[in-house]
Amino acid sequence: MVGAGVVGCAIARRFALEGARVAILEKSSDILEGASKGNSAILHTGFDAPEDSLELRCIREGYQEYLKIRGDLGLPLEETGGLIVAWNEEEEKRLGDLLRRAHANGIAQARIVDGAELRKRESNLSARARAGIEIPGENVIDPWSAPLAYLSQALANGARLYLNTEVTGGRYDGSQWALSTNHAEIACRQVINCAGLYGDLLDRAVLGETSFEIKPRKGQFLVFDKAARTLISSIILPVPTQRTKGILICPTIFGNLLVGPTAEDQESRGDASVTREVLQQLLKFAKCKLPALADIPVTATYAGIRPASEIKDYRIQARLDQGWITVGGIRSTGLTAALGIAKHVYWLYSQAGHRHQPLASPILPRIPVLAEGDARDWRRQGHGDIVCHCELVTEREVRDALKGPLAAQNLGGLKRRTRVTMGRCQGFYCLARLAEMTEGKFAQPLAVGAAHD
Repeated sequence: MVGAGVVGCAIARRFALEGARVAILEKSSDILEGASKGNSAILHTGFDAPEDSLELRCIREGYQEYLKIRGDLGLPLEETGGLIVAWNEEEEKRLGDLLRRAHANGIAQARIVDGAELRKRESNLSARARAGIEIPGENVIDPWSAPLAYLSQALANGARLYLNTEVTGGRYDGSQWALSTNHAEIACRQVINCAGLYGDLLDRAVLGETSFEIKPRKGQFLVFDKAARTLISSIILPVPTQRTKGILICPTIFGNLLVGPTAEDQESRGDASVTREVLQQLLKFAKCKLPALADIPVTATYAGIRPASEIKDYRIQARLDQGWITVGGIRSTGLTAALGIAKHVYWLYSQAGHRHQPLASPILPRIPVLAEGDARDWRRQGHGDIVCHCELVTEREVRDALKGPLAAQNLGGLKRRTRVTMGRCQGFYCLARLAEMTEGKFAQPLAVGAAHD
């Protein structure tokens, strides 16, 4: 397995549970360092996915499996539902076609709501909201706990993770691969390319060719202070276009309000910077749609890069005669679809005649509780000091995140495991304590006052 983003983590889990011997190679110092670290954290229904597409099938499978396993692994879910809102006459005219698509995609309870009902349900919406579609099942989850749980279960059931390990080439002798990395050569029977933003480059480097091209698309986000969370109860979705799902206003599992993402095509696969001009446009958009946001400060800004390709559907291709499966072009629905993608990839793998003995009683690790509405660690006895007061992160949570097979390897990883530095002060007050607690744990020590991921 090459790549430890959400899709790679989900596939590693699936193969480990099926009884395969799994190794995950990740070029970064921690997991979720690429496209998976920046998204809108929605469990999508697939209401607007292309009919009969692989994307839709994987979304459906992934959604159902998430609901099935969330209790065992401790995965959060906030049942918000979604409202697609039309803000002008042109968008309102498109609601009929969008509703037919939602019904065709299995969202039978989707229905048109008029402007009066919209404002009754979401009283803080601008009076410019003309009409909309109710989408039951569009819910909010934690973007980082899910892949952490998937990979934790894979490792607990025999998989191995190799960080700071970049695949640079390889040879296939007809039955086995010898992958060249920056450390050593690794032998394996099957390679699954889950390299995300670099998936096409990995295919080209090892296979000498690629069937798709990643076209990076940046999405910038605003995060409003927790006081904004009470302004809406549903995910406020835009009328999507052929190119993008558009900018949404969304509650977060952490008790904030999120606005974004933008859709900016760019050449760079690593530039996840934010720009003042775009953030000001997002702020103007947010206040126009939800006027009460004018009185609430922005807590944080960030950007993610989506691995878009030439077409909207996923680019999953199996070269069964070469022991290679490429999983590419997984865009904004990847968080929801990851478990479904994993199931599909294992099916492709089995078409080559590979068989394993599924684990009869797999280990079920539970991940830390990070959702604002759940029983977080600060409510329990013996947690030690509160390290991050903005997000109420305890000393015990930080210390636990720094040990074990998936210990945080940098501040970004620690943030994704605990919520430190996510609050109003953005680490101003807790960074010195974190530097002390992480001394000797990170390859690059924390510098107090430094910008963080």
